[in-house]
Amino acid sequence: MLARLILENGKIFEGKAFGYISDTVGEVVFNTGMTGYQEVLTDPSYYGQIVTMTYPLIGNYGINLEDLESSTPKVKGFIVREVSNEPNNWRCELTLDAYLKDNKIMGIEGIDTRALTKLLRNHGTMRGIITTKELGLEEAQNMIKSFSNKEAVKNVTPKESYVIEGKGHHVAVMDFGIKANILRCFKERGCKLTVFPAHATSEEILSVNPDLVFLSNGPGDPEDLDGAIETIKNLVGKKPIAGICLGHQLLALSLGGKTGRLKFGHRGSNHPVKDLEENKIFITSQNHGYVVAEMPEGMKVTHMNVNDETVEGMRHETMPIFSIQFHPEACPGPKENQYLFDKFLGLI
Repeated sequence: MLARLILENGKIFEGKAFGYISDTVGEVVFNTGMTGYQEVLTDPSYYGQIVTMTYPLIGNYGINLEDLESSTPKVKGFIVREVSNEPNNWRCELTLDAYLKDNKIMGIEGIDTRALTKLLRNHGTMRGIITTKELGLEEAQNMIKSFSNKEAVKNVTPKESYVIEGKGHHVAVMDFGIKANILRCFKERGCKLTVFPAHATSEEILSVNPDLVFLSNGPGDPEDLDGAIETIKNLVGKKPIAGICLGHQLLALSLGGKTGRLKFGHRGSNHPVKDLEENKIFITSQNHGYVVAEMPEGMKVTHMNVNDETVEGMRHETMPIFSIQFHPEACPGPKENQYLFDKFLGLI
């Protein structure tokens, strides 16, 4: 079935629909990873976004139900150059097309993803619609303008807190849309985890007397989360605090810093970052559209993006507070940054 991607600037790409056939509107972004498409699909940080994969063949090793980052796909749509309908892998349980159909996610293939990526790099991230209908440009733009992602965290955070038992350090996790592998990395280190929803209060978190408070990744603009920022403010100085991605940005805001939006974001598994404390460059997995634009007073930069020199990590000069922008837990990789979980626990 023929389908079209219509961007808010009026640019149209024509291709073929796959997955679940139903019009979808979202923020169109691109990911530069060569593998890991099912982790991308199920990463809650992509909630509200239509993801373009720059690698040309997607679906070639199928989908398995063990490597998911959350229970269901969180993307609004999926854009690829070519879908592989005959995956070949011993762990494959179903095809990409079948997985998207089962979870009601719209996809489009056959468009020039390289041209789309160049467009997003030149003009910046923009909203768009994938449709099989003959929509007029004005009608499509009205549908696009109605899209809002301000409720993203509310839609991916758990409704209630829960506990994952362990015999080691007790970590209180504020879940803004956490990836499953972050929890696994703490569990591998023997930690007991109490996972709280994004709307939890500082009193609720402190009531379990954790050794460390961890602020998770998640979708959307950190400045939309006034309640979470206030909660973090009330935790500063009372418990050690660590964070990843959105948690890193929220920590900066709670300490008096500022965040800003990147032109087209960092998304993929091949971004070089310099660890200024270790004096080494690591290849990292990233997924964010916002960064710390102004450092809070009392914080120093610990990691820097080699490509654009944006802040990728920060540590407080006197208090046990440390956070990073990228994803050390990333699967399928790279896995060379998991040493940072030991640094998080070293705050205790």
